[in-house]
Amino acid sequence: MSRPAYARLAIQLDLRLLREALADVDGRLWLAHFNRDYFHGDWSGVVLISAADAVGLAPGHEPAVQRAPWLDDPRWQRALEPLPVDIVSARLLRLGPGSQILQHCDHDLQGPQADLRLHIALLSPPEVDFMLDGQRMPMAAGECWYLDLARPHSVDNRDTRERIHLVLDCRPSPWLEQAIHQGLPSTPAPGLGQAAAAFERFRQWVDADPHLCRRLQGETDVQAFITLSVNLAAERGLVFGPDQVRAAMTRGRRQWQQQWSP
Repeated sequence: MSRPAYARLAIQLDLRLLREALADVDGRLWLAHFNRDYFHGDWSGVVLISAADAVGLAPGHEPAVQRAPWLDDPRWQRALEPLPVDIVSARLLRLGPGSQILQHCDHDLQGPQADLRLHIALLSPPEVDFMLDGQRMPMAAGECWYLDLARPHSVDNRDTRERIHLVLDCRPSPWLEQAIHQGLPSTPAPGLGQAAAAFERFRQWVDADPHLCRRLQGETDVQAFITLSVNLAAERGLVFGPDQVRAAMTRGRRQWQQQWSP
């Protein structure tokens, strides 16, 4: 059975306990994310469990070790007791107000034996769009979601409050595979997100306007095409970024390839 792109696990976690542990984290432990080309604003984290040779938030290759914030506060382990998984990485990841994580793929999560990533939303303000494969993941505080982040994904925090998730990388196991598939039927349907909704309105405008369609088709340089699309949409009050255009191009290319697959 193939693994879905996302699923909300049907487990109950103690959000109050998790938030209490979060509130007691030493503010000096927050580190800027190492993928500096992938974000604008504040994307930072605290390492709870990581490879022995890992530096900061970056991954390593040696066996996992529990770091001081995890060892010094048993509330983390107590709160995660409903998850009988082999955790090889645990991080608190914060995205500040007005910050963006640009579209990218986590290629280290690709393949049947790669780690499986779980997101547990601790602080989840409403004006945050977590986009996976062009769809908004409706993750609410206290929920635990499996996400296939080898696929294109991005996050846009337009809220005035920070977004914080507890992110776990786990080894594949029969229990976790079963939990993913059992959670799928009750997983909320994804949405568009504000930028994606604006792009969809732009796409409909292009479909209905032959002159505009020809203008875009005449632009053969990819980056110039993306810039032109963003600027034309902005003239109509439709706000989205290059990521939405690239995501649409990727989906179109994938759909075109799939029609020729046996």
